[in-house]
Amino acid sequence: MASGEGGSPVRIGNCSGFYGDRHAAMREMITGGDLDYVTGDYLAELTMLILARDRAKSPERGYAKTFLTQLEESLGLALERGVQIVANAGGLNPAGLATAVRALAERLGLAVTVAHVEGDDLISRADELGFGAVLSANAYLGAWGIADCLQSGADVVVTGRVTDASVIVGPAAAHFGWTRTDYDALAGAVAAGHVIECGTQATGGNFAFFTEVSDLMHAGFPIAEIAADGSSVVTKHPGTGGLVSVDTVTAQLLYEIGGPRYANPDVTLRIDSATLAEDGPDRVRISGVRGEAPPPTLKVSLNSVGGFRNSMTFVLTGLDIEAKADLVRRQLEANMTVTPDEVEWTLARTDHPDADTEEAASALLRCVVRDPDPAKVGRHFSSAAVELALASYPGFTTTAPPGEGQVYGLFTPGYVDATAVPHVAVHADGVRVDVPPATDTRELEPVDPPPLPDPPEGGATRRLPLGTIAGARSGDKGGDANVGVWVRTDAQWQWLAHTLTVDALRQLLPETADLAVTRHLLPNLRAVNFVIEGILGRGVAHQARFDPQAKGLGEWLRSRHVDIPEGLLEL
Repeated sequence: MASGEGGSPVRIGNCSGFYGDRHAAMREMITGGDLDYVTGDYLAELTMLILARDRAKSPERGYAKTFLTQLEESLGLALERGVQIVANAGGLNPAGLATAVRALAERLGLAVTVAHVEGDDLISRADELGFGAVLSANAYLGAWGIADCLQSGADVVVTGRVTDASVIVGPAAAHFGWTRTDYDALAGAVAAGHVIECGTQATGGNFAFFTEVSDLMHAGFPIAEIAADGSSVVTKHPGTGGLVSVDTVTAQLLYEIGGPRYANPDVTLRIDSATLAEDGPDRVRISGVRGEAPPPTLKVSLNSVGGFRNSMTFVLTGLDIEAKADLVRRQLEANMTVTPDEVEWTLARTDHPDADTEEAASALLRCVVRDPDPAKVGRHFSSAAVELALASYPGFTTTAPPGEGQVYGLFTPGYVDATAVPHVAVHADGVRVDVPPATDTRELEPVDPPPLPDPPEGGATRRLPLGTIAGARSGDKGGDANVGVWVRTDAQWQWLAHTLTVDALRQLLPETADLAVTRHLLPNLRAVNFVIEGILGRGVAHQARFDPQAKGLGEWLRSRHVDIPEGLLEL
């Protein structure tokens, strides 16, 4: 019988969803109620680029420095309460962060056992692995290095690039003594980890139906109570703000996913198997989760310098907006002494007719230029725009003075055989334990789509925003974006599954018209998930659109008007 099997659930609270999240959250989680572990996710695709540039300036950098300042006020409290801490704040330098944590503990007069996980950093082998010239190359490791460090007695475990859910899966696996092939239990922990790893997004933050959340002034961070079989309850500390409901958990399950198979290094989670149910106030049970063997490859986060970028934004006010935009575009392009590799124009029609303020009467025309040569996007470009000030459209003004171009990065996903990546748990005493890759693997394959529900009955309809009855959550994965849309009743699900097709999405979101779009049905969640390829160019740092991480894409979709049966509005 596995250690912990049949006993109380392990309580894991997350205190960080990104590098820059609420600083007080670690202390709040430790002091707010009983926990076994506090975890933190600090690494996004863009964060890895930021840390890579830090490391390029100074080799001892490359980790999330705010983690140390959080520990300064929380480490003693964690030791007093027996709370172990696991975080991927090590970034590109987990060994350096572990050393810094030990130095902090010594300064505070605390006896702390600190371990770390390494092996994800493949930058020295970038050419060998065919990644080319990159600033960083980090494989997404799994949870078993974390589990080993915890079982060795570590109070604090810091890692480099592990999957976001792994900081939750590792403690659960260590607590219950799961084996490498306990796929259903591991998949359940991945589901719980995926829900809580983005912090307050699971407790009402960024939630489509945010007006239903009574207190968002200071939302509590989420907790996963994970049982020995991998089932879990998502909750938060009593008395904290926000909301945990089937809807908030559904939204987070749909965040940044693809199809029904959600691959992790240790297990492939079948998201289509998850069932959600209320389990009391601010408690949602996740059950029925099934897992499969992980894929034989690991994803690799590749960041490189893409070149240099500059931009100018023109304010167009009042009448003849399109004509004004056409004039200044022709003028600026004619005035450029050199033409950058990329010149992009976007016109945001934020203007309103007969507006009662000047800002409400204005539109924004933005010109973005990119080139490998900084001289081609530097002062000559922005000055050429300003030189038009007295010779262009009436009311000419810009939002910023001329300036030099700035370097920008590119994120590219790569893949490498898991057997080619070292995964090392480094104990506090320096003992190094090699964590073997999975031996039982399964290639990711498309899932046969489930049968559609019966078509909805006809009847009178009303032309209303989709968001009248549907929630949505969207996000980025490299240059792609996903939009998950869900509804609350079976009757609404019948309508959604038949109505919100790929063709319908393309009509509602014209920016997707020429892009590859895939739809996945998730009946257990009454949800459809769309993957839109290439809408974000080459990732968030490329800033191919004004919403470079697609965070608002779902809300744009919810604002679009569709014909909704009147009977669905009464449910």
